Amino acid sequence: MQDHTIVDRDEWLKARIALLEREKAFTRERDALSTERRNLPWVEVTKPYDFITGNGPKALSELFGDRRQLVIYHFMYGPDWQAGCKSCSFWADNFDRNIIHLAARDVTLVAVSRAPLETLNAFKQRMGWSFDWVSSLGSDFNYDFDVSFSEDARANDAIRYNYRPSQFPADEAPGISVFYKDDDGRVFHTYSTYGRGLDMLNAAYHYLDLVPKGRNEEELPYPMDWVRLRDEYGKG
Repeated sequence: MQDHTIVDRDEWLKARIALLEREKAFTRERDALSTERRNLPWVEVTKPYDFITGNGPKALSELFGDRRQLVIYHFMYGPDWQAGCKSCSFWADNFDRNIIHLAARDVTLVAVSRAPLETLNAFKQRMGWSFDWVSSLGSDFNYDFDVSFSEDARANDAIRYNYRPSQFPADEAPGISVFYKDDDGRVFHTYSTYGRGLDMLNAAYHYLDLVPKGRNEEELPYPMDWVRLRDEYGKG
């Protein structure tokens, strides 16, 4: 950790107030960016997608429940994986306590993975989660939303992730996609984000951004090397 200048309270307040002006400008810019995000044009989803749920097969339109807005977290969990992605699990630890608040604002949150439903349910029980998690196994959904990559695409360097050609190192990737359902039951894709665009959905990272050491990832082999499944911290 780098050495820090030590000052008296008055000097600290002067520096803090100067930083506050930048923080306020950042907040205003973020508000403007959020408005632009909401004003993006929509694409009607006409291709049928079926999901395997605890209540039987469901179409994309049925994942909304009785709400108009749907947020899908693309959770990295391939059909033959032994466990869910530790990074996606880090994000998923933020979901459960927010579900009721999102519902109050007409939003349903669902996680989707290609692993079989029974596999997802077992891992969900291990992690102590209760949010809705459905399987897209057998569907093109993950491929169409650029979070799963075929062997052919990987072999031919034809992967697109985060809206550009990518050398993504796995056959599954994380992301979030947002949908809206109108009065006639039509479903529209309104937004998707990937990579660092997911940062804003992880409260732990925002806390770490406040403390002196920050995320403290600079010397690691890769930024999230320190992250563990919640029941594996302290196991070496």
